[in-house]
Amino acid sequence: MILLIKLLLAHIIGDFFLQPQKWVKDKERKKLKSPKLYFHILIHIILLLVILWDLSLWPVVLLIGVSHFIIDAIKLQIQKKKTKRLLFFIDQALHILVILITYYIYTNTAIDFKALFTEENLLLLTCLAFLTQPVSIIMKTIFTKWNISKLTENNESLKDAGKYIGILERLLVFIFVVVGHWEAVGFLITAKSVFRFGDLKESKHRKLTEYILIGTLISFGIAILTGLLFLSLN
Repeated sequence: MILLIKLLLAHIIGDFFLQPQKWVKDKERKKLKSPKLYFHILIHIILLLVILWDLSLWPVVLLIGVSHFIIDAIKLQIQKKKTKRLLFFIDQALHILVILITYYIYTNTAIDFKALFTEENLLLLTCLAFLTQPVSIIMKTIFTKWNISKLTENNESLKDAGKYIGILERLLVFIFVVVGHWEAVGFLITAKSVFRFGDLKESKHRKLTEYILIGTLISFGIAILTGLLFLSLN
């Protein structure tokens, strides 16, 4: 496991700490002709050698270094302005996948899929999945009873910001309930209230106040009940 941690640490340092933004822009502009691309790969190789500090692991360093170059090169060649964000996550996922595969191949460690798909893990995954998009749709359906668009039409907001905030708060509440830190749930409610009441004071809109309070209570309530259900079934 220490080998895997070292490989992940080298990747994090090389990709996020030792790659200036001007290097990224230079690579995007010049693509394979950018010297910064090759400096970036060289830094990764040097980092791996230093962190691993074992020349017998040179096949691991070579495999990860070459694959990193191939993945980055392909991303630069196909990247467009519209796909930049998506390709960033795909790029990182592929790098991590290569590191995992390299680790398991070199250490001859067998992946125990049965251990991954235990009843508890599947239940946890089901609860987390439920608290994301399904609950968002449920809440949206509930609020179709009222014409919410009129209440929020003059309030500037990021697209889908409320949806993602709701998902994140439900996941956090669920985690706090499962680990037994109910005080953190109270802190989260308080923190959200502080930010929200500033908006409500400015809007002076009773209906908007009621809408936010109902949404918050339903969101937190569903997350708490889901957490309690998970605990009762384990």
